[in-house]
Amino acid sequence: MSVPAASRWSIIAHNVRRLMARDGLTYEDVCEASGLDARTLRGVLRAAKRPHAKTLQRLAEGLGVTPDELFAGDASIARAEFDAATNPAIEEAVESAPELFDGWTPSDFGELASRVGAGGALTPHGVRLAAELMNANRQALTRAQVVLETGQADALRTVIDALYDRATAREQ
Repeated sequence: MSVPAASRWSIIAHNVRRLMARDGLTYEDVCEASGLDARTLRGVLRAAKRPHAKTLQRLAEGLGVTPDELFAGDASIARAEFDAATNPAIEEAVESAPELFDGWTPSDFGELASRVGAGGALTPHGVRLAAELMNANRQALTRAQVVLETGQADALRTVIDALYDRATAREQ
C-alpha cells in the first residue's frame, strides 16, 4: 500500500523541521546551505505542493542527509534512535579515530548504528572495522561511477554481472 501524496509531503515537511531543530538551523541557514530560495523552503515546510526531485536533492544535501531520510516515517526515526542508543561504542570510535568519519552524514552514522556485532551492539573495534568497510565500499562505488563514464564501462559491467551472479547464486 502506498502513502498518499499529501501524506508524503507532510512527512517531508516534518522531517525537514526535525532536522532543522536537531541542528539548530534557521530558514536562512537552510537556504544558504541548499541554495534554495526562502519561498521554495516555505512551500516545502507547508507541504503545500509536490516539491521537484531536484529541490529535494538540494535540500537533503544542504541538511547533510540522503534524500531518503526526508521520506523517513516516525517508525524509521525511532529505529535509528534506538540503534544509536544501543551502540554507544560509535561515539568512542569517533573520538579515537575521527579521520575515519570525515565527511560522514547523519545517514552514514545511522547505517553504522544499525549494524550489530557478534552478541549484540558493536564494540569500538567492530565500529572501526565497519566504518573502514563502509568507506572502502563508498570509494569503490565512486571509482566504479568514474569507470562507467569511460570506454571501460562494458568491461566493468561484465565483471559486476559475473560477481553479482556468483554472490546471489543459491547453493544446490
